[in-house]
Amino acid sequence: MPRLKLSPAGRQLDVRAGAQLQDLLFAHGVEFPCGGHGRCKGCRVKLLRGDLPVSESEATQLTAAELTAGWRLACRHQMTADLELELAQWELSVLTDQTSFAFTPGTGLGVAIDLGTTTLAAQLVDLATGNVLGVQTSLNPQARHGGDVMSRIEFALRGGRPELTQLIRSQLGEMLRQLLGDGHSAPQLNRVVIVGNTVMHHLFCGLNVACLAEHPFQTDQPGRFQFSPRVLDWHLPETVSVEFLPCLGGFVGSDILAGIVATGLHQCSELTALMDLGTNGEVVMGRHGKIVCTSTAAGPAFEGARISQGMRACTGAISNVHINHGALVCRVIGGGPARGLCGSGLVDAVAAGLELGWIQPSGRMTVGPAMALTKHVSLQPGDVRELQLAKGAIAAGLRLLASHFGASREDVKQLHLAGAFGNYISRAGARQIGLLNLSPERIVLAGNTALLGAKMALFDGAAKWDDLARKVGHLALNELEAFQDIYAEEIRFPKAEQLC
Repeated sequence: MPRLKLSPAGRQLDVRAGAQLQDLLFAHGVEFPCGGHGRCKGCRVKLLRGDLPVSESEATQLTAAELTAGWRLACRHQMTADLELELAQWELSVLTDQTSFAFTPGTGLGVAIDLGTTTLAAQLVDLATGNVLGVQTSLNPQARHGGDVMSRIEFALRGGRPELTQLIRSQLGEMLRQLLGDGHSAPQLNRVVIVGNTVMHHLFCGLNVACLAEHPFQTDQPGRFQFSPRVLDWHLPETVSVEFLPCLGGFVGSDILAGIVATGLHQCSELTALMDLGTNGEVVMGRHGKIVCTSTAAGPAFEGARISQGMRACTGAISNVHINHGALVCRVIGGGPARGLCGSGLVDAVAAGLELGWIQPSGRMTVGPAMALTKHVSLQPGDVRELQLAKGAIAAGLRLLASHFGASREDVKQLHLAGAFGNYISRAGARQIGLLNLSPERIVLAGNTALLGAKMALFDGAAKWDDLARKVGHLALNELEAFQDIYAEEIRFPKAEQLC
């Protein structure tokens, strides 16, 4: 049986011959943004001992110097003999929630789950007091088949849908088991509420995702789904109700529905917006009870994917860049050497480049082939372009939603930024690149509104949430005549005098 040694952690794994490194290394922090197709360098590992012949993908993606130094793409290899690989140690912080809210006391226990594309968060709640009794977080195990929803849709359409469904149901079942401890709490559990985007909703519920892979990117099964623990293979009493809350339309899921309630947007009298920045940037806007949502194909740049040295917001990622006497100063998560750049660091780096004149409003660099951030991490022209495309889609969506209300972007009184990326992004940096061209005091870092809303749903009847979901309108940007022109305008970075 081959042995796999992981350094510097010192872990040793006895594995079966022929096992794919992709399956073995995901749990140890190796990312597979493109789903293991050899199209990116997100799964780089360094060969310290053993033999991994260079594949065609590696010869294309890695330089001769990197290959000579032992760097390989984990997705291209399997275990045939003993190996020792170097993995950078990492730690991923998953955003949870400790916000207090008004509720009508109930009895027993409930569990709220935020089923994210990248991370999972679950909280055990005492329904009599509203107190959080336990928290469990995890990476979404589906990520070994792609870091973004489109990669997973592609894998599902190739026959992988049952595997994706089993992976997420099994992982959430294990998180529930850990939340309930020795099992004495299980009889008190009454309800589990799950929220997530439309793709996560469909994959958990075992639904066909083909409708989300082609125009008009709509589903005819957006509603609330209820399951018994037996169907999910969860070892819980059959009296426990497990519900996945309804989606709102297109790629806008129940995580945004939960965010609407968590922020009180459905009760606002002034024009208010909620935004969740990810692979599919979701935006919702409302006033006086009228609510409209949309999704934009922002791409995975905000999550560090498709960036030359991009990575998740974990140990070793540059998360903040600022200027000090004309020089760049980078903050690295964990305080050690920089390994790459996460989404918030990407926004800051480009904002700094614009301020220093190293990047022009067109996106062209003026400082050579790359912009050095640290000794080993730099910003490439292609990275700037990826950010332009992502921010252009988001900014266009915000403008078009405001226009739907007969207003302009400047009329938005408050914008709630939800999710992990929204929690860490610099408001000044987001304004500098034209992502959020609003004065900083109007932007609220709202935290994990999906998890907060799921907790609030534990205390409500399902009818309330179903009714609200039906009232939210959906705007398909690709069907609007003005979208392409506005998108093209928003791709450019603003000049200083254009900032409001």
